Parts: sequence; C-alpha cells; structure tokens
Amino acid sequence: MENENLKYKMKLKDRTYQYSIKMIEFLDNLPKDSSAQIISKQLLRSATSIGANIVEAQASSSKKDFTKYFNYSLKSANESIYWLNLLKDAKKINNNQIEYLLNETKELAKILGSSILTLKGKNKF
Repeated sequence: MENENLKYKMKLKDRTYQYSIKMIEFLDNLPKDSSAQIISKQLLRSATSIGANIVEAQASSSKKDFTKYFNYSLKSANESIYWLNLLKDAKKINNNQIEYLLNETKELAKILGSSILTLKGKNKF
C-alpha cells in the first residue's frame, strides 16, 4: 500500500512538472500586447504554483500540513482555470492551443479535490 502511495505521489509530481513546462511554452507564444502579457504573468505564477505546492506537501511533516499544501495547489489550479478561460474568451489565442491546458488544469483540480476529501476522511461515497 505504501509503495502504491509513493508511486501516486511521484506520478502527480511529474505530471504537474510537465504541465508547468507546457504552460511555459504556451505562455512564451502569447501575443506581446500588454493585456496578454499581464495575464501571462498571473497565469505563470498560478500554474507553476500547483506543482510547487505539491512538492512542499510531500516535504511536510504532518498530515495537516500536507493537506494545507494540497489546498494551496487546488486554489492555484482554480485560479489557472480562470486565467486560461479569460485568454480563451478574450480571443488572445487560438482555442485549439488552449484546450489541452484547460483540460489538464481541470483534471489536476479534480485529482487534488478528491485527494483533499480523502485526506479529510470525507469520501464521496
């Protein structure tokens, strides 16, 4: 069981790291107008914070701290969804380019939300 838990944690950490790389590549290709660049900076902070807080969670010394950092990750994912939708709806980027990141962000948020519920002992079933 512990080995499976470790695999899950490593997979999530690697997934969020790759997500951050893809986000950086995406943001580097945004238009250079001021509104896109301001949103880009906000999105870079929130999107890369997802994985950074997961790393912090894995280094935490208690279940309470672990849960706290997962909550921070979830909040960052939700913020990233907001910024991505704003870029999409403001037509700052081709929708095909943004759909992958939007879907991945939503999936990460679902994983984090489910993990938080499990950590708090509030299973959905």
